[in-house]
Amino acid sequence: MNSFANLLPQLRLPVLGSPMFIASGPELVKAQCQAGVIGSFPTLNARPASMLGDWLDEISESNAAHTAAHPDRPAAPFAANLIVHRSNNRLEEDLTEVVRHQVPIVITSLGAREEVNQAVHSYGGIVLHDVINNRFAHKAVEKGADGVIAVAAGAGGHAGALSPFALVQEIRSWFDGPLLLSGAIAHGRSILASIAAGADCAYVGSAFLSTAEANITEDYRQMIVDSGAEDVVYSNYFTGVKGNYLRGSITASGLDPDNLPDADPTKMDFSTRDKSDSKAWKDIWGSGQGIGVLDAQRTTAELVERLVEEFQAAQRDLAARVGTAAHIG
Repeated sequence: MNSFANLLPQLRLPVLGSPMFIASGPELVKAQCQAGVIGSFPTLNARPASMLGDWLDEISESNAAHTAAHPDRPAAPFAANLIVHRSNNRLEEDLTEVVRHQVPIVITSLGAREEVNQAVHSYGGIVLHDVINNRFAHKAVEKGADGVIAVAAGAGGHAGALSPFALVQEIRSWFDGPLLLSGAIAHGRSILASIAAGADCAYVGSAFLSTAEANITEDYRQMIVDSGAEDVVYSNYFTGVKGNYLRGSITASGLDPDNLPDADPTKMDFSTRDKSDSKAWKDIWGSGQGIGVLDAQRTTAELVERLVEEFQAAQRDLAARVGTAAHIG
């Protein structure tokens, strides 16, 4: 089996671009990988389901061509996200395509499934499972996941409510495998902070919504740039799972973002994700709390370049601060 740790040296930054419903498609994934970070997308974004194989071919072929043309800066590997909740009536079909194409990294969400992990391991793939607490992290690893993604407070879309520091330290107290951290990470300084906290890699989503390659409307893209942390609302009303959404999109849909009722989490149904009348994600726009640092729309390559510069500056600043503290001590 491949090792996630062995993939990290191939990256310009320790970043996995998180899979975003609707927004993450082949254009964004290719741009992320070719800029030097891991790109990913939810398999449910390929609609109809028969399109998934074409997407996987397109991403693989484009990344291979980029690597051949730029051997000094090869494309990073990519990941596909499977919603493994029992209501996802596409899971078996999508998993078959993932295995057939030997997708290097598979991200599983909303329930850990041993049979899914075994299928990915059959060709040497890596499984990362996203979790919102330590209990779910234990379950994921017990069922065969290679690593976990700690989805902490402030993350876009479906998100947890725990502090990233608390969640990472609890998981790291017993797990020394691949650990990624999600939650309001949109600056190179935050990427470095996630590594310092104990993660191997930052899981970055909402920052990429500001890019030209994200498959979203221009209004959504601009709202990401114009908004800040106070413009993000945490609610389970739209899907039955707690998540973060842009206040402006809720208001535009005729709802009061400050008075949303609670939904019944037992009514989660991902079989409806192929229906065009679903308001969640199409009209109600997900976003994490880190977007306040996004001051303009950029291409993915430009955003990654900015993150690299910020990350390197943060490394230098940290080294200077640590040196000063050691001298004082």
